[in-house]
Amino acid sequence: MIPGPFEFVRPASVEEAIAALVEHGDDAKIMAGGHSLLPIMKLRLAMPAVVVDISRIPGMSYVRVEGDEVAIGAGTRHHELEKDAVAGAEVPILPYVASQVGDPQVRHRGTIGGTVAHSDPASDLPTALLALGGTVVAQGPEGRRSIPLTEFWLGFFETALAEDEVIVEIRVPRTGSAGWAYEKFTRRANDWPIVAAAAVDGRVALANMAGTVVRATATEEALARGGSIEEAAALADEGTSPGADMHADQEYRRHLARLLTRRALEKAAGGAAAAA
Repeated sequence: MIPGPFEFVRPASVEEAIAALVEHGDDAKIMAGGHSLLPIMKLRLAMPAVVVDISRIPGMSYVRVEGDEVAIGAGTRHHELEKDAVAGAEVPILPYVASQVGDPQVRHRGTIGGTVAHSDPASDLPTALLALGGTVVAQGPEGRRSIPLTEFWLGFFETALAEDEVIVEIRVPRTGSAGWAYEKFTRRANDWPIVAAAAVDGRVALANMAGTVVRATATEEALARGGSIEEAAALADEGTSPGADMHADQEYRRHLARLLTRRALEKAAGGAAAAA
């Protein structure tokens, strides 16, 4: 299908992008890589009057250490994150998961800020970021604010971003040599996960088990009490609300959540670098 008519704006700075959002309100949509927005525009599920393309704003792509955290520019593309030496040394789960996103064409266009803002519960990188305990840095007319990812995703395609805010950075704690793993189950290579589990240093996040990516809190609490991996993984689906579709019903997704969580925790405990 063909998108509805829209005005195209290409700001030269974050401030210009924010000004465009202030001017046009909810009639405007931000575009970074375009792999999320354009498909839903073609289906007429979104019909913005104005598309604000931030893909060419300078200085939005970087990965750097700042104290105990790694700061990642919102414009950093998946393939850049996949190859980045700083990310590989400080938060190695992120380059690995970035390498699992779609195909090379998607990874060369998609951005970390875009996938976080899209709020799709089946997204790979948001699942890893949630397991890392990440934070979103958003900028609006009043300046910048930090939003923990546990509070950022509100529902399917819904976030805590205000209409006049832009994601400028993602921050995650440095994990270094801490155990980690990412396990996902798909129908075919490059597909969205039917279910996925990310484990990092005792934290576990799940994809496609609710309206957003979610933490497996019952599993985390069991691990904190000294429970075994098997006992903790058996609780992975507690408190979740998986959907049902042509690929899997609710019970099968619950089974996958428990299975993939166990596998991820076992790899993380063994120090395995998620080499599935």
